[in-house]
Amino acid sequence: MDIKMDSATSEVFAELEKTQKEFWNIPRKTGVLLNMFIKMMNAQNALEIGTSNGYSGIWLSKALKETGGKLTTIEFYEKRQSIAIENFKKCEVYDIITPIQGSACDVIKSFPENEFFDFVFIDASKREYVDYFNLIKPHLTRKAMIVADNIISHAQKVQTFIDAVDADEEFQYEIVEVPGGILTAYRNA
Repeated sequence: MDIKMDSATSEVFAELEKTQKEFWNIPRKTGVLLNMFIKMMNAQNALEIGTSNGYSGIWLSKALKETGGKLTTIEFYEKRQSIAIENFKKCEVYDIITPIQGSACDVIKSFPENEFFDFVFIDASKREYVDYFNLIKPHLTRKAMIVADNIISHAQKVQTFIDAVDADEEFQYEIVEVPGGILTAYRNA
């Protein structure tokens, strides 16, 4: 079952779903899962790597509104980030979002040592997934969750990431067969 959204958010989703391929947005089914994961774990501080036009960020932040959490989202392209910010404002979630424009690896490297996340969604440059994982690991809380998109559709490009998660004894993971495929990893240490 899908979740109920206010009319403004429903309208934004309808518009963004028309441009899914152009902006490489996640499928709605993945958005619903992300929203559920945030609520189930009562996430407080989430990170999104790859904002695009804000579609996935809206799913994340709507759940974070319920948990009292906040979202930091990183986008390389300024134009996409501007579109996302407008969509966040229309959906009344911008007040809990910190958008950062730049290279995700550089941004993560700049995080203070005491910046921690309990939920991370990765949907950016596929070949850099393993770099994101290695850079973000020191910023994960115990019991944190990582969700990475396009695990099946871009299997060759993300294989080093899958191998790194598989080799890390602190993580339990599973690949979920939704369109594009997602890897869900739970830090159990």
